[in-house]
Amino acid sequence: MKLLVTGGAGFIGSNFIHYWTKKYPEDVIVNLDKLTYAGNLENLRAVENSPNYKFVQSDIADEKPVEKLFASEKFDLVVHFAAESHVDRSILESDVFLQTNIIGTHNLLRAALKSKTRFHHVSTDEVFGSLEKTDPAFNEKTPYDPRSPYSASKAAADHLVRAYFHTYGLPVTISNCSNNYGPYHFPEKIFPLFITNLLEGKKIPLYGDGEAVRDWLYVEDHCSAIDAIIKSGKIGETYCVGGNSEKSNREATDRILELLGKGEEMIEYVADRPGHDRRYAIDATKIKNELGWEPAVSFEEGLKKTVEWFQNNEAWWKNIKSGEYQDYYQKQYGK
Repeated sequence: MKLLVTGGAGFIGSNFIHYWTKKYPEDVIVNLDKLTYAGNLENLRAVENSPNYKFVQSDIADEKPVEKLFASEKFDLVVHFAAESHVDRSILESDVFLQTNIIGTHNLLRAALKSKTRFHHVSTDEVFGSLEKTDPAFNEKTPYDPRSPYSASKAAADHLVRAYFHTYGLPVTISNCSNNYGPYHFPEKIFPLFITNLLEGKKIPLYGDGEAVRDWLYVEDHCSAIDAIIKSGKIGETYCVGGNSEKSNREATDRILELLGKGEEMIEYVADRPGHDRRYAIDATKIKNELGWEPAVSFEEGLKKTVEWFQNNEAWWKNIKSGEYQDYYQKQYGK
């Protein structure tokens, strides 16, 4: 197959490209990425010279280049990761979230329809809102209730994808996943921020009382779930993908401290995020029963592997924290 992977220089997208090229080395991947602050081609050094890999620097919110790319490449499949995804940034400046996550997704859908290309849309559990401690986990029938500009923009994108299936017959699938973690995770998110701060001897900023709960999914498990949906999922269907690993932020923080041999004196409690969702949880029964998928990596194993990756890749995250990672690509791609 020839795949278009959007946002392939980001955290999950780059992990997916590594996963796919190892498992399906004969397939061709075109990586379309704008190279925003969160896009890092250092993530893809291992594949950048492969004859079956091509990078295209462009913005999915810019309609004409998207149309031109689809017309010239003749893709079999789109796997759509490209998104603005940081909730705090969406609270401070929401415009770019609407442009990328809504307009960008619509441009891709329109181009996919014109070229009759199958479309897999990668979304988030945040579209479902927030749960109380005793509420049942999110599933494919949970009503949408987004509570931040980020999750509202992803909810709109989900609805557009479904609309293109129902109205135009575009072959689509959607996955709504829980919080990912693992290698190449950009260090503004909680796990890589905390790990790298501790490696630098700095304190870690924990929101509120630390009792917000998330369901943690190791990124390679997410990639294998998308693979299962692409290969065996039913067209027009949504699949919820979770890690079966609900942890409060304080619980996860304590485990990171333990793995790095640090004490709770390294925690600095900070004012909570406005509208901070209290709990997310995924019921992944559908994808398990229909496609035989379930996470292979436990939270304990995944977090240990993640901490070790950051310990062994100090140059990667230090270049990001200093801003140096953008210098080479700014020159090459005119950013």
